[in-house]
Amino acid sequence: MTDTTSDSQTSPYSYRKVAIAACFGTFLEWYDFLTFATLAVVFGPLFFPSSDPATGLLASLATFGVGMVIRPVGAAIFGSIGDRIGRRPVFMITISLMGVATVCVGFLPTYAQVGIWAPILLVLLRLLQGLSAGGEIGGSAVFLTEHAGESGRGFKTSFLSLMGPLGILASTLQIAVLQNYLSTEEFLSWGWRVPFWISIILLIIAFKVRMTLEETPIFLQLSKSQIQSKTPLRDNFKDPETRKRMFLLFFCISAGGAVLFFCVQVYTAIFLKTTVKLPPQLVDQLTVYATLALLPLTVFAGWLSDKIGRKPVVVSGLVLGAALIMPAFYLLQEIGQYANHGASSLLAIEGVLICLSAILALVVGPQIALLAELFPAKTRNSAATLPHNLAAGWIGGLLPLIVTWLNQYWSNDFAGLWYPTIFLATGAVVAIIYLPETSKIQLDN
Repeated sequence: MTDTTSDSQTSPYSYRKVAIAACFGTFLEWYDFLTFATLAVVFGPLFFPSSDPATGLLASLATFGVGMVIRPVGAAIFGSIGDRIGRRPVFMITISLMGVATVCVGFLPTYAQVGIWAPILLVLLRLLQGLSAGGEIGGSAVFLTEHAGESGRGFKTSFLSLMGPLGILASTLQIAVLQNYLSTEEFLSWGWRVPFWISIILLIIAFKVRMTLEETPIFLQLSKSQIQSKTPLRDNFKDPETRKRMFLLFFCISAGGAVLFFCVQVYTAIFLKTTVKLPPQLVDQLTVYATLALLPLTVFAGWLSDKIGRKPVVVSGLVLGAALIMPAFYLLQEIGQYANHGASSLLAIEGVLICLSAILALVVGPQIALLAELFPAKTRNSAATLPHNLAAGWIGGLLPLIVTWLNQYWSNDFAGLWYPTIFLATGAVVAIIYLPETSKIQLDN
C-alpha cells in the first residue's frame, strides 16, 4: 500500500515502482508521438507528393503540428478528469488512445495507393495522438511529483524529462538500423512502418505496468476530506493568483522548454539533413550521441534546482538559449561545409549539439517539479496540464513548421530562427521579474 502520511511522502521502494511505471508509459507516449517527427522527411513524398520537395516537407511538418495543436483540448478534458476522479484513471485512457492510434499509422495506405484519403487518415490519427498526449504530458508530471514527497523533488522528477529524448533516441536508432539494412526502395515501401508496428508490444507492456499504479497520496487525502473541485478549470481561471501562475507556466517554463526541445531535438536534425545536406544516416548518429549527453545533463539540472532553486536554473537556460540558438545554427552550417574533410568536423558538430543539449537541460530538468509546485492540490492537474500543453502544442509543436515557412518566405535558411530567439529572450525577462521560487513549498496545500 502507498504510505499516506501527513507529509504525503511515498516510501522509497514504492516511489521507484511508481516512477518506473509512470516513466515507461510516458516514454511510449513520446516514442509514438515523436516517431512521426523523426520520419517527417520520409512522410512528405509518401503522403504529400509534390513536384516541389519543400512543399511536401512543409505539408508533413504541418501534419506533425496538427497533433501538437490539438494537445490543449486533450489537456482540458483529461486535466479536469484528473482533478475530479483521480490522476490514475487518466493514465489508463491516454496510454490506450495513443497506442492504438500509433499502431494504425503503421498500417496506413500511402497517397499512391488511395489518393487523398491517405493524408486525411494520417491527420485524423495525429489528432487522436494529440488528444492523448494532452492528457498524458503534464498529468504525468503532477502524478510523479505528488508521489515524490517534500525533499529532492527536482532530482526525483527530472527522470520523467528524459522520456522525450529517450523516445526520440529509440525511434532514431530504429530508423538508422532499418536504413542501414534496407535499400531505399524497401525502406520507403515498408521499412518506415516498423517503428509503428513495434508500438503494439510497447503498448501491451505499458498497459500492464500502469495497472499496478496506485493513486497519489495527495489525491487520496483530497478524496477523504471531500474538498475536490467540481469545476477545476473554471475555478482556476476565477482565481487571480492561479491565472498568473498558469501564464508564467505557459510563457516561461513550458513554452521556453518546448521551444528549446524542438530546436535542439527536432529541428537540428531537419536542418542538418535539408539545409546542410548531410547524409541522413550521419545526422541520425550525431543526434543519438547528443541525446545520450542530454540524459545526465537533465538529471544534473534537476538536482541543481534542489540545491540553488528552480528559478535560477530555468532562467539560465532561457537566457543562454536566447543568446546562442542563432549562432549555433550558423556554426552548424559553417562546420557542415567541411564535414567530409574528416572526423574533426564531425566532432565539432557534435560539440555544438551537446552544448545546445546542456541549455535545454537547464529548463527541462526542474520543469517537472515546477509544474506541480506552482498550483494548489485540488486544481493542480488541470492548472498545470492546460498551459503546459498549450505551450508545447501551439508554441513548440508548430516551431518546425513556422521556422521552415519563415525560411522559405524570406529565402534565408536562418530567418525563421529569430522566432525562437525572440520568444526565449522575452520569456527570460518575464521569468526574472515574476517567476516565484517553489522548491521549498509543501504539495498538500
